[in-house]
Amino acid sequence: MQQLLITGANRGIGLEFTQQYLAQGWHVYATYRQQPGEALAALACDQLTLLPLDVTEDDSIADLQEQLNGAELDLIINNSGVFGPKDQNLGTVSRQQWLEVLNVNSVAPLMLAQALHENLRAKGGTFAVLSSRMGSIEGNDGGALYLYRSSKAAVNQVVKSLSIDLKQFGINVVALHPGWVQTDMGGANASINTHTSVNGLRQVITKIVPANSGQFINYDGTAIAW
Repeated sequence: MQQLLITGANRGIGLEFTQQYLAQGWHVYATYRQQPGEALAALACDQLTLLPLDVTEDDSIADLQEQLNGAELDLIINNSGVFGPKDQNLGTVSRQQWLEVLNVNSVAPLMLAQALHENLRAKGGTFAVLSSRMGSIEGNDGGALYLYRSSKAAVNQVVKSLSIDLKQFGINVVALHPGWVQTDMGGANASINTHTSVNGLRQVITKIVPANSGQFINYDGTAIAW
């Protein structure tokens, strides 16, 4: 049976990933920060293992590493992320808010990869990070959103370096843009729903091979400029 770990599975894209991979017969290790939400808990079955994880706490990541000791994973999806304050215009940015966003979106994915990449070695698995087109420097024609944009640009660099460092172990690494999705973060006016986004992302993930490891890819399979 194929196995994956998905972080931030309580709602939105993470919950949809959990549902779709369960439907495909995978064993899913799904993490939540404080307690499982009703929707996640309702998916309870033999294929689903729920695990607590606060990606900003090293002790929590260490506990997860211990719980997954010996588990051979085909895939890890770092889905956890935050947008930060709504107002990220010039003149409104605070240092502490910026550091909090960077900690979740940029630092945590590397901490998770450091702790769990050995779980991917046996199967030559994939480490996927949910990034955002907002992290594209070439694609920035709107300005502002300093906290979110910078955190996603930073994690894209993390992905690129990981793809080089983990190549020797047969592990592929990719940055994924889920689209503008109807979630708490994306809002009700977003262009696609979670089912469309995750269905597309799953298709992209199945096609990740060493030749496209380290790339930045949209949910529809098209490449995104750094």
